Amino acid sequence: MHFTQSEALGLVMAVLSGQPAAAGTDDLVGTALGKVVKALPESVGRQAAMLREYASAAPDPYSARPDPATTSELVDAVAARRRVLVTYRSEAGNEWEAEVDPWSIVVRYGRWYLLCHSHRANAIRTYRVDRIRAVRPTVHWFEPPEGMDPVAVLEENLGLGWEFATRVVFEAPLAEVVPWIRPPMGRLEPLGDGCVLVGSTRNPDMYAQEWLARIPLSFRVEGGEELRAAVAALVARFTAAVANRP
Repeated sequence: MHFTQSEALGLVMAVLSGQPAAAGTDDLVGTALGKVVKALPESVGRQAAMLREYASAAPDPYSARPDPATTSELVDAVAARRRVLVTYRSEAGNEWEAEVDPWSIVVRYGRWYLLCHSHRANAIRTYRVDRIRAVRPTVHWFEPPEGMDPVAVLEENLGLGWEFATRVVFEAPLAEVVPWIRPPMGRLEPLGDGCVLVGSTRNPDMYAQEWLARIPLSFRVEGGEELRAAVAALVARFTAAVANRP
């Protein structure tokens, strides 16, 4: 194994950035990282070992680490283009089994997703890998969509199929609005002299506070009622914050 000192330090930094728990010795990735560092020549490994020992990293509260064995089974299925049966548990605790064509594994902001075609829903689905309880191979094979960009497809799909519908109308032309829209917010389409953002969300409060509130353009929230209520509550809170006090 031939690493330069810069490469060794870069490896340790990348691991700690992605998994802060790897700084410890009781973490699976941390154990593997320790073995790599020990295998390095002393002149290279000394700085890497010191960096690992003395650097601290705050855990990402939104990341979720999937089971390595489950992830490995899914990667094998993606590579072999083999259809699988997955047992999935939703955030609400509901559990079901779905037969899927696993197109790709995508890591997005610390979370691992399975991008696939669900035969149960006859549609594209994105499943959190950490919520997949079991994977069973089938005898069926599949061909993924030609020329597919997994990251782009995942981003677009994350804005569809959630519980609460969203519809936001902008007076500005589409070209001015596009830079402020993240794919999970929904689909942006022209509408008269302006444009409309149509999608869905499982968290109207987050949609209002983290996404809409940062857009420096005029817009009107036409739906759904849950998003309208979340925006109204946000407006009321900020209005109260600047109200004149006796």
